[in-house]
Amino acid sequence: MSQPIRIPADVDREDRVIGPLTARQLAILAVTGIVLYGAYSATRVMIPVAAFLVVAVPIGVTAAFLALGQRDGVSLDRLVLAALRQRLSPQHRVAAPEGIRPAPEWLANQVAATASSTGKDKTRTGPAAVSPSALRLPAEAVTDTGVIDLGKDGVAVVAVCSTINFSLRTATEQEALVASFGRYLHSLTAPVQVLVRAERLDLSAAIAELRQQAGGLPHPALEQAALEHAEYLDQLRRATDLLRRQVLLVLREPLHARASTDGLGGASPLGALRQRRNATKQAARVDDATRRAAETRLVRRLGEAIELLSPAGIVVTPLDAGAATSVLTAACNPDSLIPPAAGLAGADEVITTADSDDEWDTNAFGPAVFATADQDSGAEDAWDDTAEDPDDFERSYRR
Repeated sequence: MSQPIRIPADVDREDRVIGPLTARQLAILAVTGIVLYGAYSATRVMIPVAAFLVVAVPIGVTAAFLALGQRDGVSLDRLVLAALRQRLSPQHRVAAPEGIRPAPEWLANQVAATASSTGKDKTRTGPAAVSPSALRLPAEAVTDTGVIDLGKDGVAVVAVCSTINFSLRTATEQEALVASFGRYLHSLTAPVQVLVRAERLDLSAAIAELRQQAGGLPHPALEQAALEHAEYLDQLRRATDLLRRQVLLVLREPLHARASTDGLGGASPLGALRQRRNATKQAARVDDATRRAAETRLVRRLGEAIELLSPAGIVVTPLDAGAATSVLTAACNPDSLIPPAAGLAGADEVITTADSDDEWDTNAFGPAVFATADQDSGAEDAWDDTAEDPDDFERSYRR
């Protein structure tokens, strides 16, 4: 009786056309060879072979290096194209839904001074050196239900997934977990993204809660243990940079449902071209009904993920609007000093000061930094002329 054998398949690996060469590599080498042969045929009467080889050999080596070389799993020709695209793209992007305005003069002068001090290009000066352009982010808005609006690209939803300790399970349990996760992968009809992100862990709230609730414990030994644990966490926070991992499941759904593809080899080139043309036509007409239908399909896919991953012990929790906004903010600016929260003002919101009639809350940002008039008078009364030590003055001030 035959036994099934698992064959690992790299779905991202490109098909080999001739030997180890892919269609992209073969096209680069073939075009380079044809161009060099055509140049040699046209100039062999006028230019010696040695002189032609001096020019042709570096070109051929460069083409072979770009076609066959790789870095971090990406071919060098793609890296060169990405570098050129980044170099030619605008370097200054601003969020300007109302339109692009010219850069102020002081900013242009500062950029020109920085360029002159660092020895960069000095030919561009003035407001043209800044040349701001519109910044378009993939996410345009987050609805109240936590659905991320991607504009013409569709909608997406983000869910946080719990983790399990795979190494502590037995061999039978590991096979069951793999089979359960495999059933979910086989049920996919659209791309999904499993994102494992690391973010800084702030223990300030946990330390403050431990110290606050330590006094209410029933036994002095428990209180002492709680305070010592809080002190340990405080030392750990000060000594190292604490990180925590978060596993996110990102589901994206286009505005229009994909047409079914028959056959194991996928759609034919003509069928793929027809689908792309139809998608371009459909993108021009997007209404609320189409967007609601896409959200419905997205919610159904999320429900399937919750049901299929629950037997493996993985709890999938969709993020609400505030949590999804915080994740997007942290992804765009991971080293921000201000922790992302739903209460932060958006890019298009106007921040105004409080009215003069309203009473200013002195404790809104923590303990008062400046003493009030009553505290100043109390400090003057508590002044001790005989206090020479600063510690004695501090104790007298506290009295």
